[in-house]
This record gives sequence, C-alpha cells and structure tokens, in this order.
Amino acid sequence: MDGTLLGERTPSYTDGVFYADRVLHDPNCKVSEEDKKFAQAYWDAISQRKPVPPEIEKNLYHNLYAGLAGMTPESLDTYAQGFMKKTVIGLTNLTYGEAFYFPMVEVISYLEANDFTCYIVSASDRPLVRALVHDVLPIAPNQIIGSNPQIVASHQGQTNGDSYQMTQEDTIQYGRLDRVNEKMNKVSSIVREIGIQPVLAFGNSSGDYSMFRYTLKDNPYKAEVFNVLCDDTQREYGRPERAERDKKTSAENGWNTISMKNDWKTIYGDNVKKTQ
Repeated sequence: MDGTLLGERTPSYTDGVFYADRVLHDPNCKVSEEDKKFAQAYWDAISQRKPVPPEIEKNLYHNLYAGLAGMTPESLDTYAQGFMKKTVIGLTNLTYGEAFYFPMVEVISYLEANDFTCYIVSASDRPLVRALVHDVLPIAPNQIIGSNPQIVASHQGQTNGDSYQMTQEDTIQYGRLDRVNEKMNKVSSIVREIGIQPVLAFGNSSGDYSMFRYTLKDNPYKAEVFNVLCDDTQREYGRPERAERDKKTSAENGWNTISMKNDWKTIYGDNVKKTQ
C-alpha cells in the first residue's frame, strides 16, 4: 500500500496520519493521555516534515491504533471519507484520497482488464485500506489483506470470542491492533487467505522481501516481482540512499525495479508540487 500504491512520504504512513488525526482532532475518540501524548509527538514531527523520533517509529503501529479502538466499520468509513478530503502535508493540490500513484493505478487497471485477480497485501490495517481504495481501485474488500485489529461485540468486554454469544443489542467494534501484516506475516496471510501462489508481486521495502521470495520460489508459472524505488526528489520526497540500497538488493536477488524518477512520466499529476 504505502510507497507502492500511494504516497509513503505524505508525510508518513497513511494509517499513521489517519489515526493521529483522529486521536487529536475527533472529540468522539476516547483514548488515554499517554496515547494522546504519543500521537501529539508524532503529529509535531510529521506536520513540520521532520524525522519521526525512533522511539515513536518503533511503536507506531501499536500506539497509534488506539485511535481505532471503539470504532464501528460504519464510523471508520465515515471518518475516512472526511479524512480523504484533507490536503496532504507537503504537497499542493492533493488530498489524501487522491494520493495514489497514477502509474500504479494504471498497472492494476491493466492487470484487471487482462483477467488477473489483484490483491492488496499491506502492513496498513485492513479496515482503513478498504475505506481508502473504495471507488479508487477495482479491488473488492475481500481481496484486501492487512494488519488486523481485534473485532469484538460492544458488550463483550474481556470475554473471549469463543465463549461470548453476540446479542441483538450488540454492535461490531474494532479493538486494538492484533497482528501486524509485515515481512513473513505477509506470506502466511497469502497462504492462509488466498491459497494460491502469486505470479506477480509489487512492493517497495524490506517488509515485502519475504513476499517477493515466496512469489518466485518454485513457482510453476512464469513469475516476476517489482520493487518500487522512491528516488524522485523533485516531484516527491524521495530517499535516494534507501533507493540505492533497495536497487542493490534487487539486483542481488534478480528482482525488477521501478524508478519513480526515471520510469514515471508523472506521480500524482502535473499540478501537484512539493511545498518544501
């Protein structure tokens, strides 16, 4: 998702920006003071386009997802629609709902038109990814795999799901993050939920390397992987050092690379410019 289909540098992971926005700006969000302080420290960094402190980055998934707890699927979708209308930090003429890479949207449209079945396999949380791609990409909700939050009934409390019976008065709510869908977890998710080895895989970071290797290993069909390099510093907040490292790793493993700088005529559209 982030860095492969949409902006990873806008100015941070989209789910991180989304949940920090909710923790800090939604009066209906009830979280601890500790969680608010964590979200504020994160927001202070990204709003000024400064590096996220390592101690914040390390705990990003678990702490920021406090903003997810207590939301229903419907309320999350409603909040996401509002968030998607907000202007991206650091880029002009672009909202979060528009921050998809044009060339990658074209790739998905091409594959779908030629009878491929496309899945999103992301470390971002599944409910938010479903909301973000709705009406943007031709990918059904059941073809989206991501980090999983706990899903509970509103009156369930601390009772395990194998003991609790849902009542007519219950609503479905999300809890804190249960499983981060990253690295080897992406492979296990594909095996468990799709049950078919992919023939194509696209990614942009070390979190995708296991998925790349699984796609190519003993595949009975012709298979390819593509590593998207965020190397454009003119139209995007590229990271040339990381791009060079990923390019080297790709060459060592026989993976294809996609250079945002050299291979793409546009990223978000020609009217989108960096503000810094």
